[in-house]
Amino acid sequence: MNINALLNLDGQKLILASASPRRASLLTQVGFEFEVKPSEVDEDNEVYTIPENHVLELSYKKAAKVAELVNEGLIIGADTIVVLEKDILGKPRNAGEARTMLARLSGNTHAVFTGLTILDKASGRIVTEYERTDVTFRSLSENEIGQYVATRSSLDKAGSYGIQDSGALFVSRVEGCFYNVMGFPLTKFYTTLRTFLN
Repeated sequence: MNINALLNLDGQKLILASASPRRASLLTQVGFEFEVKPSEVDEDNEVYTIPENHVLELSYKKAAKVAELVNEGLIIGADTIVVLEKDILGKPRNAGEARTMLARLSGNTHAVFTGLTILDKASGRIVTEYERTDVTFRSLSENEIGQYVATRSSLDKAGSYGIQDSGALFVSRVEGCFYNVMGFPLTKFYTTLRTFLN
């Protein structure tokens, strides 16, 4: 399926404002053609108490930052967080923090939020949306947590786990978009982009 033709992109360039290999892989997987320009927004200094606001604001800031660097294109910004009991869990700063996060997630249900922003550099039009998925972890042993953290897979992921790697073994239930848990809700993006272009 030729996604670019299906959406009548008419040669418009898509730019992913993210360094995430998972987001790029998912877009490639379904047939999008795009460039990658990481935004380099300092996420550690951006904290909002409402999860929806957090991901919407950060996805917008990432897209806007890249928009300053290009002359044309549709720029895609995205931000993903894990929320447990009203606490926002971003990427862990070290292995100790990763262990603490995973111990908190063990045996509990958390929410994964991803914000999406599409910014048209030429017209200045912007749309922002978000997706929520609820994820339940089975109870984890200290050894399982320690072994997973030792792989260092935790360190670049919100909530300290990846559902696309061995972290999948921690998950007993997913309610909502699976790809959202990987950091990019494909269907939400596709339908939002389709509406944006019409």
